[in-house]
Amino acid sequence: MHLALDIFQGLGIAAAVGVRPFLPALAVGALGAGDIQIDFHRTSYSFLQSWPFLLGMVAAAIALSMLERRLTGSQDSRALLALAAVCGAALGALLFAGALAQDHNTSWPGLVAGAACAALGVAAVRPLLARVRSRLADADAAALPAYIEGLALAVAVLTVLLPPLGIVAVALLVWLLLAGRRRREQKYAGLRILR
Repeated sequence: MHLALDIFQGLGIAAAVGVRPFLPALAVGALGAGDIQIDFHRTSYSFLQSWPFLLGMVAAAIALSMLERRLTGSQDSRALLALAAVCGAALGALLFAGALAQDHNTSWPGLVAGAACAALGVAAVRPLLARVRSRLADADAAALPAYIEGLALAVAVLTVLLPPLGIVAVALLVWLLLAGRRRREQKYAGLRILR
């Protein structure tokens, strides 16, 4: 039973970190430091709840927020999004592996699954954000990252506290990804008819 709960926990955490990397990782590390439903102590992933790691996540979250505001709409924003996606995949892999290791399970599958769940979060949410941002006024579009950050943070924390929510979060991301692809296919089909 512990293994299933650890897997569910890892799924949700990695998916949340894929959507926004640093604040959810900070929250999970802080919950681990407080031994609240997750604990990396006595594993090779104990650094995930250490103060240097947590301070690094705070600094990275602030830097990402500031850079997003400065680079919105520029070509450099794509590079920033790619960097955030890579950081999300790395953090997702580590946190999923740590979730498995907390109950002395083999952790390496978490590295693979965590990176995959984080990639799912990126693939499902980024196109949606681009569509929403294009329809909003500049002031509203600037606030969008804060809303997404809050949502990713809530998913990470709730998944730690209620592990079965992890599978729900992944299922919702799969649904978002498939709905977005269907929408693009319909759009391109409509454009082909107009030719």
